[in-house]
Amino acid sequence: MFSIKAKTKPSVFEALFIVIIVILIISIAIGKLGAVPHIPILLSIILLIFYGLLKRVPFNVLEESMKSGVISGIGAIYIFFLIGILISSWIVSGTIPTLLYMGFSLVSASFFYAIVFIITAIIGTAIGSSLTTVATIGVAFVSIAGAIDASMGLTAGAIVSGAFFGDKMSPLSDTTSLAASIVNIDLFVHIKNMSLTTIPAFLISGVLYAALSPSIEGVNNTTIAFYQASLQDANFVHWYAIVPLLVLIVCTFKKVPAFLTLIISSLAALFLSIFHTSLSVSDYCEILYSGYVSETGVEVIDSLLTRGGISSMFFTIMLVVLSLSMGGLLFALGIIQTLLSKIEDLLKSVGALITGTAITAIGINIVVGEQYLSILLTGEAFKQQYRELGLHPKNLSRVMEDAGTVVNPLVPWSVCGLFITSMLGVSVIDYLPFAFFCLLSPVLTIIFGWLNLTISRN
Repeated sequence: MFSIKAKTKPSVFEALFIVIIVILIISIAIGKLGAVPHIPILLSIILLIFYGLLKRVPFNVLEESMKSGVISGIGAIYIFFLIGILISSWIVSGTIPTLLYMGFSLVSASFFYAIVFIITAIIGTAIGSSLTTVATIGVAFVSIAGAIDASMGLTAGAIVSGAFFGDKMSPLSDTTSLAASIVNIDLFVHIKNMSLTTIPAFLISGVLYAALSPSIEGVNNTTIAFYQASLQDANFVHWYAIVPLLVLIVCTFKKVPAFLTLIISSLAALFLSIFHTSLSVSDYCEILYSGYVSETGVEVIDSLLTRGGISSMFFTIMLVVLSLSMGGLLFALGIIQTLLSKIEDLLKSVGALITGTAITAIGINIVVGEQYLSILLTGEAFKQQYRELGLHPKNLSRVMEDAGTVVNPLVPWSVCGLFITSMLGVSVIDYLPFAFFCLLSPVLTIIFGWLNLTISRN
């Protein structure tokens, strides 16, 4: 969006006033009124348009700025379509169900909180959705915790940490794809670079959960065995179902572009599904568009496996289009440039820039409560500063996720925080101190920035 030239130069007070009004509209609508983000963002766009007209900026110029904003994220939109197809193809091929089966196999061990963390991380990575993971297997684990008198706060913290590890690192995740596309880098380059801070946070979190876990053998094996049997009875689990995942990994190491990688892996999955299904061509078309509908009769399994399809991405795509349009207006009206000009002198070192980026992402999460906006606005606002310091854009996309994606569930009035509380019956305040992965990620990314560790330059 830095190609969008400012058509007016507001004062700092004026720019700050407009931003505060936009923040209030979005945060009150989402946090207090429970509205979906699309409506308050659209209202903010209307507000910005009228502000631009008052500043005598022609409407066609404002319209072009919105179009330019959307064009900057068009790569993400194409990837979202392919992610929807990949998810449904991986379910029908048995890839995701087989990964779930493997994850459930770990529950029989001791170290309950650590196992909860690891399994939700596996499932979150397999399906690419933190909230779906929380609403399904997370609810099951809370029930198990109640049966063995384990800490609800610790259990919920482990669930949230694992689920958002998956949301952050999965190629199926919309936030992961969005962060990569905002800075125009390959999806798998972004994921590989994120691992440099994410893996240490994951390992430290795992050790903490293991240390705090009660030593319990055979945690509710009956329930877990029932889930596994349900997957097998539905003819979901096959040894060859792991092949599409291997194809994805090989393509990643071969540096095949994400667009082609997702297509190749989806085609491999659809081909393998022929060996255990008898679907017609029209059935496949329906599944790829509307998603797979699981009918095992087991609520947890059906909730996990009824997903995917192009249509499942429409909510995210529309949100991205509206957010990018708003971003285009903020740049065209000179609001972002005016505010950034006042802190430019403080962002001359790598450590200061990464810290400023992280604080911005966290701040947007806190005041707006929306992780997509945290990623979008932070990425667009700091692109130029990273270029000026000669830093590779993958550094920026990593910080956007380290301090944006995983912080949202820690905000009580955020979209994720409200959803998780309603699903698990545990308040954000109760699980926040135990969501170790979510707490460690922004801290580690800031520390690595000041120590100049894992920082890539152009």
